[in-house]
Amino acid sequence: MSVFPQLERLLWLHQQIKTQRYPNAVRLAERFEVSDKTAQRDINCLRDRFRAPLSFSRNRNGYFYEDTFYELPCLPASQQEVLCLLMARRLLDQAAGGYIGRELGSLKEKVFAAECSLGFTPDIVQSTFSAVWSGYTPAQEENFRLTAWALIHRRPIRFNYHSPISEQITNRVVEPHHLQHYMASWVLTAFCRNRNAWRKFYLARMSGLQILDSAFTPRPECEWRPLLEDAFGLFHGDETTDVTLRFSAFRARWVREQIWHPAQQMIECSDGGLDLILPVADFREIKMRILQFGADCEVVAPAALREEVRLEIERMGDVYR
Repeated sequence: MSVFPQLERLLWLHQQIKTQRYPNAVRLAERFEVSDKTAQRDINCLRDRFRAPLSFSRNRNGYFYEDTFYELPCLPASQQEVLCLLMARRLLDQAAGGYIGRELGSLKEKVFAAECSLGFTPDIVQSTFSAVWSGYTPAQEENFRLTAWALIHRRPIRFNYHSPISEQITNRVVEPHHLQHYMASWVLTAFCRNRNAWRKFYLARMSGLQILDSAFTPRPECEWRPLLEDAFGLFHGDETTDVTLRFSAFRARWVREQIWHPAQQMIECSDGGLDLILPVADFREIKMRILQFGADCEVVAPAALREEVRLEIERMGDVYR
């Protein structure tokens, strides 16, 4: 059974009229096994709500469009679909310099122009839902727009890239394969022709971005997909290490509800604490997460990460001494 039975009937009715088959309420009712009254309500809906230029031909015993160029202005949407659209706009609005927000706003206007009885308005969503990002780096609108176009059309891009580690700016030519919204920042996974290897680039650190003329052949997804999924966090490598974190009984109450990585494991401890085990390819990001929990989180393994955290705590002690 169709999720939107009336929508299916309206689309069939519209298609029959456009192909000059002169449908009527009786044929519509027989086709979808509904009552004649329901079929007539569908026809009235097409005429009144969608303002279709319907006329009835007595000679053909069916309906036709006075304006043969008429098209359905917009497919009706459910409350849940429109709600998700509006919430997505709020979630992503600032991450690309307002570009996504404007485009989704245009789509929102088209959806509401269909005059469906959704039961709420964009203003209601504006006042009842919100999204807050903290510590993220928004991308410039032009960088997002050009990168998205290059991704879709398989075109390489050239840009200057600023590294906060070395404070150097390098010129890169890359083949873009995937754009990821990570912690409210946009990160591009691309094959770097300068390094002849896969790299990740923050759009916010790009400048002077240009789309090159010649298209490239996409590389197999199996080459770059692991860079997104195999390990915790943004940083990935060829190999991963299982990291075991032991949370106190107090902090475990919250950690049990969280997903740090799809492949994580949780082991209950006898004192009410919790061991969280997850694959990590680079210690930089996981180390920051560990430190935010203070004494409620202990690195059990591996020894190398435990030592890095111990040294960091010593340096912190020197600062506060």
